[in-house]
Amino acid sequence: MAGIYIHIPFCLQRCNYCDFYKTTQLEKQPELVHALASEIEMRAQMLNHTEVGTIYFGGGTPSTLSPEDIEYLLGAIFSNYNVTDDAEITMEANPDDLTIEKLSELAELPINRLSIGVQSFQNNLLELMNRRHNAEQAVECIKNAQQAGFDNISADLIYGLPGLTLETWESDLNKMAELNIQHLSAYHITYEEGTQFDKMLKKGDIKQISEEDSVLQFKALIEWSKANGFEHYEISNFAKPGLYSKHNTAYWQQKRYIGIGPSAHSYDLRSRWWNASSLNKYLKGIETGDPEIESEQLTVQDKFNEYLMTSLRTMWGIDKERLLENFGEGMANMLNKAVEPFIENELIKEVNDHYILTDAGIFISDAILEELIIA
Repeated sequence: MAGIYIHIPFCLQRCNYCDFYKTTQLEKQPELVHALASEIEMRAQMLNHTEVGTIYFGGGTPSTLSPEDIEYLLGAIFSNYNVTDDAEITMEANPDDLTIEKLSELAELPINRLSIGVQSFQNNLLELMNRRHNAEQAVECIKNAQQAGFDNISADLIYGLPGLTLETWESDLNKMAELNIQHLSAYHITYEEGTQFDKMLKKGDIKQISEEDSVLQFKALIEWSKANGFEHYEISNFAKPGLYSKHNTAYWQQKRYIGIGPSAHSYDLRSRWWNASSLNKYLKGIETGDPEIESEQLTVQDKFNEYLMTSLRTMWGIDKERLLENFGEGMANMLNKAVEPFIENELIKEVNDHYILTDAGIFISDAILEELIIA
């Protein structure tokens, strides 16, 4: 089973925290849509007739496209790939793009999952992040999506934000429960180099919250998920039983996928390659039939490290049997020895021949991985 990711880089305005490739050149949207369809056809042989089980429109802001554009791109995919009947087809969206009319039109397409970028229900924090919507629009769009027939809705929230208190964070989480969503992606704010938040932090215009407050907010998130019937299946992702993101889970389980669009990445189990992070370069490359691509061949060490980093993030953990089969007795024994101190300190537990992070281990997962991967 394989996945297809389509990157839509357009944004009406830039969020202060975002470091993904994006552009405000919306006048080039029609040109990009046709280029994406061309690349979809061009890449078909790379999956070698493997069934496609997930399709994901990410960005940027895919909801800047019209339903007709989405339908056109889905048509190109279904014409060139063997898509399963029960494929998960997700579209990311901003709340203010999801009008009742647009939701009704999207509901007529094969899209069966929405991922809505709420980020916060606090208007002052939405303004701080330079989001286009307000809290009222976020609530309204989720309710309208449900009325349009969407019953698999994911929403994003950001915690650790400057000025976010524990009480306000708990209020946001409870609002998600009230709205009866099926999936929550919750991320701690990061100050990536070159973002507006990074510049504001360095100038002293904003201040990071304390590590203690960050930990309290993360603990509240875990407690909320348990109390409201969500499974914490990946460090930043929570879902009602059986409603995990199949597309992202495939990434963590290291299944093959192809990425379509500017800056999009692809993986075929042996190597990775990615398109130019430039709309103009991408369009020119597709037009000439010679897209600008960078790639890397993965060594055994690369694959070992990636397996640890992706697997340990999930509730399924590291499979000792798979580790032995894929990497041999030497590397398997090396890992078994390396995890012993973490098991003794109750940061990792062994369950049915799987190494899984405990709640305490999740808090310091990055530090644990630094000790386990091969430098």
